[in-house]
Amino acid sequence: MSSFQWTDGVTPLLLTEKFILPDHKRPQLSNVSHLASIPIIDMSSNNVVLVQEIARACEEYGFFQIINHGVPIDLCNNVLNAITAFFHMPPEEKANHFTMDPTKETRVFKYYLKDQGVKEEVSMWSEIFCHCWHASHNFSDHLPDNPPEYREEVVKYAKEIGALMSHLLMLMSRGLGLEDDCLERRMGENPYRKAQANYYPPCPDPELTLGLNVHTDICALTVVLQTEQVQGLQVIKDEKWVPVDPIPNAFVINVGDQLQVLSNGRYKSVHHRAVTNKDKTRVSMVMFYRPNMDTIIGPMEDLIDDQHPPFYRSYRFSEFMEEFHRQEGTRRRVKEAFELHN
Repeated sequence: MSSFQWTDGVTPLLLTEKFILPDHKRPQLSNVSHLASIPIIDMSSNNVVLVQEIARACEEYGFFQIINHGVPIDLCNNVLNAITAFFHMPPEEKANHFTMDPTKETRVFKYYLKDQGVKEEVSMWSEIFCHCWHASHNFSDHLPDNPPEYREEVVKYAKEIGALMSHLLMLMSRGLGLEDDCLERRMGENPYRKAQANYYPPCPDPELTLGLNVHTDICALTVVLQTEQVQGLQVIKDEKWVPVDPIPNAFVINVGDQLQVLSNGRYKSVHHRAVTNKDKTRVSMVMFYRPNMDTIIGPMEDLIDDQHPPFYRSYRFSEFMEEFHRQEGTRRRVKEAFELHN
């Protein structure tokens, strides 16, 4: 298999100035806490235990890992291998999909730090391939012809992840004392699903750059499949960065902004980031699930009473996205813009 090259085919895998963050944005890896990580939840436990453990993880961390989840391990490995094969294609072939136009559903692109105090955009040390996905409809026309295994494996994988997400949303609904289908129903008709394949090549100096900048997920729910034994994902807990230790045959689950609002703040959508590794490549497949633009999002009525007033006003999801784009160049706090000050 050929080695990785950036899609522009020109930039070498050197930590040039275009990748180096200003001092106040660097990861400061020596300050990362290694005393704890996010909860690990065994999905083969009985539902009563699962509901309690998932609710606690959503309330205290906003992140957790799941094992014994029922998605075939061979399929997961095949997806990661297909992602690697895609990014190892010649730059000129990947360039067919390259665009910085966010309205394009299928695209290769790079993330940049657009900081108000920085004149030049700083490139993240990663390359991204995103496209839509669906659990039951055929979306293979949105996927690349090459490598051929990408299309085959990702379509199969999407069916498994769709079922897993429905199960997780049911358990999360129960954790809030709601009907089983409550959260999934509140996503409205035709929810939007995006898959994002991330490739992080080895980085000469991980102290100087990031794979992905600090952010929260604007969606409702995220399921992450990642390379085993290569740390990269880190989350905020008690104002400290905590690494997510990659464990075998696990998914990372995280609460998105829309679930925080729907749960009236009980479930937490927290800041996270991806750091780089000096010696090893890290690959991940991230599956996002969110409302469509016309869906109204706000605290669930059954969670509101005199003792629990609403923390957020209701909004159309398109309004949330407008606020998201308005805050570009800042450490975004989008859901906070919809807070009510009772």
